[in-house]
Amino acid sequence: MDKTFAVIGLGTFGRQLCETLAEKGATVIAVDNDPSLVDRVKQIVTQAVLLDATDPDGLSGAPLEEVDVAIVAMGDSVEASILATALLKKLAVPYVVSRAISDLHQQVLRQVGADEVVNIEIDQGIRVANRLISPDVLDQFAISSEISVSELYVPQAIVGATLAALDLRNRYQVNVVSVKRNRVEVDEYGNPKRLEQILFPGPGDTFERDDTILVVGRNDDIERFKQL
Repeated sequence: MDKTFAVIGLGTFGRQLCETLAEKGATVIAVDNDPSLVDRVKQIVTQAVLLDATDPDGLSGAPLEEVDVAIVAMGDSVEASILATALLKKLAVPYVVSRAISDLHQQVLRQVGADEVVNIEIDQGIRVANRLISPDVLDQFAISSEISVSELYVPQAIVGATLAALDLRNRYQVNVVSVKRNRVEVDEYGNPKRLEQILFPGPGDTFERDDTILVVGRNDDIERFKQL
């Protein structure tokens, strides 16, 4: 990954962003006004900067010239996140993602220029509710209001069938992205060892009973497919 990211606010959410982006090979600039939080990520990121992102003079001195995406992660401080978002857009950062904690907060962030707003609390609440209503859905990520990526237990009706024979794309309008398959092997000392495989199935591959599958499609089509 050759993009450069700035993460503004290094609480739990911001620190996790830094760790994940760095693991994927991105250049990451971490910013916070708390020395202890900056110190905690300085070994993980490309550059850790101690400054107040709500101060126009301080932020203008930050190394943001090469930043492709800035993430304002300090959602708990509503005023600070709004000010930081507005200043980043004023400094011509190409794409700003801001964290919101309410619908009103989200609206204001949009008004001051945020290109994308994420509401962690609402998104997580929706995912938990969906999981409780549909326990056969292990996880679900919305791509749009109508399309999702869902991790499901493989419907028992298709166990042993090939992808080509099932013709899921035409019959159910869903695409199988990957298959997660667990196997148990015995090591040299006789201890069971669980192995996890991620497969990208071809037309001739078959589904096994304990597989979990990642599918993408319209929500109604995924619902119809999982009822098989």
